[in-house]
Amino acid sequence: MTALPSRVDVREVGPRDGLQAEAPTDVVTRVALVESLLDAGVTHIEVAAFVSPRAVPAMAGAADVLGALSRRPGVVYAALVPNLKGAELALAAKVDELTVTVSASEAYSARNVRMSVEESVVAAAGICALAGAVPVDVIVSCAFGSPYEGDIAPDEVAALGRRLVDQGATQVTYADTTGMATPRRIDALIDRTGDAVGLHLHDTRGTALVNAYAALLRGVRRFDTAVGGLGGSPFAAGAAGNLGTEDLVHLLDDLGIETGIDLERLVAVSRQVAAVVDHEVPSRVASAGPRSTRAVG
Repeated sequence: MTALPSRVDVREVGPRDGLQAEAPTDVVTRVALVESLLDAGVTHIEVAAFVSPRAVPAMAGAADVLGALSRRPGVVYAALVPNLKGAELALAAKVDELTVTVSASEAYSARNVRMSVEESVVAAAGICALAGAVPVDVIVSCAFGSPYEGDIAPDEVAALGRRLVDQGATQVTYADTTGMATPRRIDALIDRTGDAVGLHLHDTRGTALVNAYAALLRGVRRFDTAVGGLGGSPFAAGAAGNLGTEDLVHLLDDLGIETGIDLERLVAVSRQVAAVVDHEVPSRVASAGPRSTRAVG
């Protein structure tokens, strides 16, 4: 256990991971969502995915989203890319960061990207080479277990992450794609990777926030979250949404850890998102409000 970090980098993935499993939303609405999140103080945001619109209809028009945004100084605009073609399109759209997924699970990799893990590693290396000076964050999915194969040894997952860095990844983020992580398993992986990693946590079994806290106690300073707790993998049945941005920021605020994000404004954006997707969002703080909320009457 180490001292809690004084500041955490929260990468907002709602406009990409949050919306990808929803009914398609038009470009204007997606741009407005990004701008609202930036108004709330978000400075690191995954805005789109340069994927086939046939495979992921909700991500159609990625270049149009990037083109319509008024770029703000100090904000990192990221995009997910699955292959070299997607990376070329994203770089042409002037993204600040590429995110690429490599699964630790062979079965999940086959369903998600129709490649073996080895083929995905090779593809990620090619994207890193193409990116040049643009940072590439490789997301290791199913890092805490696979819905198809069960547990995956932390030694294997950490070794995969080291190999990706050796082949050009700027940094590695470990994803609990289907919510199989627990604090004990967070500790087991960080024992092998150190704290200079990111975490992308899903709340399928209600453990995302406690897993984030366990990681904070180990000194981890980078987290992916989605406004409203939206998201979920379309390639793993039953996978729930991401750790809600407002849920994590609510905890961090109380711990005195800086994010630069205004919680009240973020909660307001979360409630707007519920109207966009036409259903309630999973976030607890969006539902109950921050702990400062007082009863009326």
